[in-house]
Amino acid sequence: MTTSRFVRCFIRRFGAMLVFLAISSLVQAQVYTQLHSLDESKEGSNPNNPNLLAQGQDGNLYSTLLFKTSYDGSIFVSTTSGVATLLYAFQGLDGFSPQSGLSLGFDGNFYGTTEVGGGPGMGTVFSYGSGGMTPLHSFSGPDGSYPWAPPIQAPDGNIYGVTSNGDNPGTIYRITSSGVFSTIGTAPSQTIAPLILGSDGNLYGTTPNGGDFNQGTVFQLKITAKKPTLKIIHSFKTDGKDGTNPAGPVMQGMDGKLYGTTVWQGTADQGTVFVMTTSGGGYKVLHSLQADEGNNPYAGLVQGSDKNLYGVAVRGGANGLGTLFKLSTTGKNFAVLHDFDTPSGDTPFATPTLHTNGIIYGLTEHGGTPNTPYGVIYSFDAGLKPFASLVVLSSGKVGDSVGILGQGFSSASGVQFGSGPGTFSVVSDTYMIASPATGATTGPVTVLEPGGNLVTPQTYSVIPAILSFSPSSGPVGTQVQIKGTSFTQTTAVTFGGGGKASFTVNSDTQITATVPSGAKTGVITVTTKGGKAKSKSKFTVN
Repeated sequence: MTTSRFVRCFIRRFGAMLVFLAISSLVQAQVYTQLHSLDESKEGSNPNNPNLLAQGQDGNLYSTLLFKTSYDGSIFVSTTSGVATLLYAFQGLDGFSPQSGLSLGFDGNFYGTTEVGGGPGMGTVFSYGSGGMTPLHSFSGPDGSYPWAPPIQAPDGNIYGVTSNGDNPGTIYRITSSGVFSTIGTAPSQTIAPLILGSDGNLYGTTPNGGDFNQGTVFQLKITAKKPTLKIIHSFKTDGKDGTNPAGPVMQGMDGKLYGTTVWQGTADQGTVFVMTTSGGGYKVLHSLQADEGNNPYAGLVQGSDKNLYGVAVRGGANGLGTLFKLSTTGKNFAVLHDFDTPSGDTPFATPTLHTNGIIYGLTEHGGTPNTPYGVIYSFDAGLKPFASLVVLSSGKVGDSVGILGQGFSSASGVQFGSGPGTFSVVSDTYMIASPATGATTGPVTVLEPGGNLVTPQTYSVIPAILSFSPSSGPVGTQVQIKGTSFTQTTAVTFGGGGKASFTVNSDTQITATVPSGAKTGVITVTTKGGKAKSKSKFTVN
């Protein structure tokens, strides 16, 4: 028998079995587990929209709960195996009804809000860390009221958040690292969705109403400017196809685009999954949910290492109590992965969290143990790869520090920034602090481990720096040696904002550039894939 005939024979005899085994393996990898039934008398109960689970530096999951017997809500922690512990119980004056969940800052603290309570009774902002719960602000009305969403910490160290503000447009606020509170903008309408930090340094959010058709918006808030500016980048329409009333946050995918959900409309009026660019272009409905697929997705999405999008719908599906679904970023291959039911948890309002171990975790508002159907903590294993994740910061110069979440760090042998080196210090098996070293380049950060390297889905931008240049003056055609850091990925050199110079990258720390025609007396600017560097002194064009 020839080799080709043997192969054909083998496929005929065993092909069906191989396909069966492959499908069986895939099915086994898609595992839903009810980890813990929430108990109002212990850690608390009924996590509602827009509750977020936050992965802590210790690898555990942290969040808030609406109710707690004899108290006014709680902060709790859960291990990834579902062992839940009460951390703090609210008592009214310090906050009431915390349904925001928590976000992790690069300072190691968690940040959250309570919908009501505090001195004036209109809600609070708080932090939680090693020192316990710390009140940061009590809303009084003019500065906003009734915050649902957790605030986030931005690279500038400040805390940014939104308030629902009752029936009035919500406010956007900032709390500085020294504790100074200010309102910096007005949202297009009341909003309950958390802000996200984009890779461009801007904040992005949604509102369920407002915009050109009063059917909801996606907006951009530029905080890098001297005065923060808000821009609506998409107004949802009433044409029945666009989707309306987004309640969850948008998510920035690996491709840099924004992905999100709407609660209503689409072809079956059950809600949609959409995509758009950060500038507002290219809006497209990826999928219109049908009743058997789940409907009314109040939550946002997460993206797995397989690049697929994962989300939950609060209703619909086989049991009418919600679904967990996935689809590709092109909108193809939509699949229901789990139909929620009361015994194992139902009505998932909360946005799922993708842990760096590759497993999806989430909360349901209802269901669980029959005598205490107050919601559950669940996990879903979709067979995704473990990874590492940057905490907030995604850019910096050589020597700057960034926190990284993950696992197995105790055995890590190195860190790479892009294709270049980095230094690191292991804080625990699930958290490290790393810095780009000379030669580091813009790209994902890779943690080198014996059991398999962990790569961040985020790109870390290594910002260049100009330390000196010589000579300090000269006519057009003069060759200037520029010394600094992170020059490997240089794309342009200019003198005083004039014409682009021809240049040679001699090393990561030196560039030789020729003063071009059109050059002006002024600072030298070096542009790389990681950002721009300007010289402190001016070059004089003779």
